[in-house]
Amino acid sequence: MNLVTGAAGHLGNVLVRELLARGEKVRALILPGEDTQSLEGLPVERIEGNVLNTDSLRAAMRDVDVVFHLAALVSITEEKSYLLQAVNVDGTRNVIEAAKDAGVGKLVYTSSIHALERPPMGVSITEKLAFDPHNPAGPYDRTKAQASILVQQAVQDGLNTSILCPTGVTGPYDYRRSEIGELILSFMQKRVNFLVEGAFDFVDVRDVALGQILARDLGQPGETYILGGERVELKLFHDLVQRVTGKETAVITFPLPVALIVAPMAELYYKITKTRPRITRYSIETVISNSDIRSDKAKAELGYQPRSLVSSIADTVRWWWDNLGLTKRSLRL
Repeated sequence: MNLVTGAAGHLGNVLVRELLARGEKVRALILPGEDTQSLEGLPVERIEGNVLNTDSLRAAMRDVDVVFHLAALVSITEEKSYLLQAVNVDGTRNVIEAAKDAGVGKLVYTSSIHALERPPMGVSITEKLAFDPHNPAGPYDRTKAQASILVQQAVQDGLNTSILCPTGVTGPYDYRRSEIGELILSFMQKRVNFLVEGAFDFVDVRDVALGQILARDLGQPGETYILGGERVELKLFHDLVQRVTGKETAVITFPLPVALIVAPMAELYYKITKTRPRITRYSIETVISNSDIRSDKAKAELGYQPRSLVSSIADTVRWWWDNLGLTKRSLRL
């Protein structure tokens, strides 16, 4: 039996689909009252629980062989960092303890590329970098790093673990409209889009899900694997979406100095209007920082083979066309 925490999220529901396609049994940990549109019609066992409730975790892990721990809070602002600390760090600690108590055979933890140290330009980002619990970029980065260190330490207590660090996840089955999903959707609509000069590495959600299964089956205890795709300039990312849709949409690219002036004002606007952040200092820092990211270790040790970004965008655009009415905007912190 596979237990997936965060099963109703973007990566979670795709992982569930991949496991079911292999004929495997899946138990999905669902928050009470959580929107489960992404799991509709899937033959998965659902159990209500919360990573902050140790009793619910113990119940969820009965007769479980593998735990895929994906549940986390994402934030591109400094707001409510205490919630990120609770869910991302304390929640992961609870999952580790419950897994040890239940005698789980393997824990696969989904961290983030942002949890690793950020080296200067010219230095490739690989698994040789340490997790940085003091990363000044933001509370999301710090809490994911802290949680990753806890998972590394759990190996010393006899728990078989693997840690995965995906880059910018995109792809279909994005029922809750992820940050990148919203970006693609905006590029599909006939309106002016605003971009920052920059680039990042994007990976298909289906490849990350497959990478998790490969890590379960082939990953060495305590090892970390980066799951990347292709690095691309944001303007080219926009152009690829246009190529698939056949529509031309205007784009205005902010020079970096202007973007840094606009970002604090935009963050204040999001806070006042209680709308989902799009342009923040964190998001700008992400696309202008070093994104020379290598997945050589995952390819060599796990057989990880990500698809092309063009293929991923084409599938994503088609999915949006067919399923837009089933999606719902989710507020990020």
